[in-house]
Order: sequence, then C-alpha cells, then structure tokens
Amino acid sequence: MTELTSAQPASAEVTSTRRSVPPRGGRRKRKWLVPAGLIALSAVPVVAGAARLSQLTVGGPVTADSARYFATPFPVVAHIVAVTLFSLLGALQFAPALRRRAPRWHRVSGRVLVPAGLVTALSGLWMTLFYPHLPDDSALLVGVRLAVGGGMIVSIVLGFTAIRRRDVTRHRAWMARGYALGMGAGTQVLTILPWVVVTGGQPGPLPRALLMTLAWVINLAVAEWAVRRRPGARKPGIRRPAPVTP
Repeated sequence: MTELTSAQPASAEVTSTRRSVPPRGGRRKRKWLVPAGLIALSAVPVVAGAARLSQLTVGGPVTADSARYFATPFPVVAHIVAVTLFSLLGALQFAPALRRRAPRWHRVSGRVLVPAGLVTALSGLWMTLFYPHLPDDSALLVGVRLAVGGGMIVSIVLGFTAIRRRDVTRHRAWMARGYALGMGAGTQVLTILPWVVVTGGQPGPLPRALLMTLAWVINLAVAEWAVRRRPGARKPGIRRPAPVTP
C-alpha cells in the first residue's frame, strides 16, 4: 500500500510534464516566426523598390528625388533587384527546418545570396558616392552609409570564406551580420515613423542621419545577440579543449 501511494505522485509528475510540453505543430510554427518576421520587415522596401522600377520603366513621373535615377538608372535597378533577392531569400535561410529538410536548396540559394548581397552593397556604395546628394543627406549619413556598405561586403566575404573551410559556426555568424546590415531600410521605417507621427513631418538632416543609423545599430545588436545565444557558438578568446586521446 505504501509503495502504491508513493508511486502516484511520480506518475502525476510525469503526466504533468508531458502535458507541459508544447505540441509539435506549435514548435514548428514558432520556428517560422523569424523568417516570417524578416519577410514582413523587408516588405516596405521591397514594395518601394518595385514602385521605383515601375516609374523607371514607364518614364515618370520625374521628381527632384528621382531625377538622379532617371539620369543613371542602372545602379538603382541593380540595387533594387539584388536587395529584393537578398532580403527574401535571406529570410528563408533563418528557417532551421528548411535547412535540415532541404540542404541542397540551402546551398543553391546561398550561391544566389552571396552575389546578391555583394551587388546590394556595391551598388549602394556607388549611389552614395556618385549620385547627387539630396538636401537631407548630411555628411554624417554619407559616412555611415559608406561604413555600412563596407561592413556588409566584409561580412559576406568572411561568411563565404568560412563555409569554404567548412566552418559552419563562423559562416552563420558573418552571414547574419551581413544580412542585418542589408536589412537597414526595413528597420528605418520603424525608427523614422514615430518621428513623423509625433512631429507631423520628415526629420531634418541630423535627426534623419541619427534615426537611420539607429536602425542599423538595432539590426546588428539583434544579429549579435542571436549569434551568441546559438548553442555551440564560439566565444571570443575562448578555445574549446582538445579531445583527450588514450
């Protein structure tokens, strides 16, 4: 009688534990939250880019903001096409289930993402350096754009060289940083929109530069947090102990 009584709590505990485990369907849905959120974040710049392509295709309307694009359309067209591929395909790379079930797709899309990311960064640098600057483009914003474009190129190149060495951990880390920098336009909508709502107008040169820079900082901070919390991530300055051999 005593043994039966003492066994009941253990059985109840096991039952409670089993009930507390979320169903597989719920876990699968949560794993798709990150790529879905990244696609949503890229929706505004992707739609804006499509609208810009439509204007360039039909020949107008030409405004003070868009005149430079009509004068030299190739860099902005290359930028829009490349960043659209980079943002949408890149979002799917953050789906662990897709990487496991379709490793070939992951590799093939990666071969598209690397050149798309490089074209995104290089065309962005070209436009920053050679397109006429708008009145709200301060020297601070120009400098930040150059730093972001350079950092994106470095991150993608390091991510590519890491996977060539079969260093998956560093590959994921550097590609996440490069993707974060490339997604700045999406987050800038979130940092600038409150200013527009509160003040009723667009920010001036200095606030605009600071708010756009804040978006890139937020993206990098989130990427770095995600990289460092990943199981098995390497911490700087700490080496894993070598395996003990008999």
